[in-house]
Amino acid sequence: MIKIATAECFTHGIIGKELHAASRGYPLEFNPGLEYPEEISVVCSMFVPTFQALKDVLKVDSAPVPFETLDGIKVYKEKEDKKVAALMAEAAKKLSKADIGIGTTAGIGRGAVAISYKNFTVVTTSDVSCDFRSASPSQIISRQNSGVQKAFKLLKKVLEETLDDLKDENIEIFYR
Repeated sequence: MIKIATAECFTHGIIGKELHAASRGYPLEFNPGLEYPEEISVVCSMFVPTFQALKDVLKVDSAPVPFETLDGIKVYKEKEDKKVAALMAEAAKKLSKADIGIGTTAGIGRGAVAISYKNFTVVTTSDVSCDFRSASPSQIISRQNSGVQKAFKLLKKVLEETLDDLKDENIEIFYR
C-alpha cells in the first residue's frame, strides 16, 4: 500500500479527493490514470491557501521566498511557486509519514505541482498561465484543471519510475 498526503492550494484538494475516489472505486471527475489505484491510500489531503496555514499547519517557513498576499492568500510568482510547492509536498509527506507528498500552489504564472517521493522531489507547472489577482474565474479553473491533470501524469511516472520519459516536459528533479 502506497500512502499519499496532499497539501494543495490552486488545485483545491481535487488531487487528494480524486486519488481517494479512485482507490475506493468511487465515481471520478478526473481520471488519475493509475494502473492499480486500489494500492493507494490517501492518508491526508489538505487545502492550504494561506501563508498562515503554510506556517502553522505545514510548519513551512517560506519567508525567504518573496510573496504577496491577497486577503491572506499567498501569491507567489511562478519561480517561487515551484520552490513553495516542493516545500509543501515534502512537509505533507513528513508530517503524515506518507510515502508520497504532493504540493500545489499558484499565484502569478502557471503555478506549480510537486511530488516528493523516496529521495527526490519532482516539480512541474500547469500549462495555463494567469495572474490570480486579476484572472477571470474561467482562467483560474483552466489553470486548476491543467494542474490536476499534470499532477496525475507526473504521479503515474513517479510510481512507474519512468521519469526519464518526461525529459521534454517542464520538470525539475531535486535530490535529497
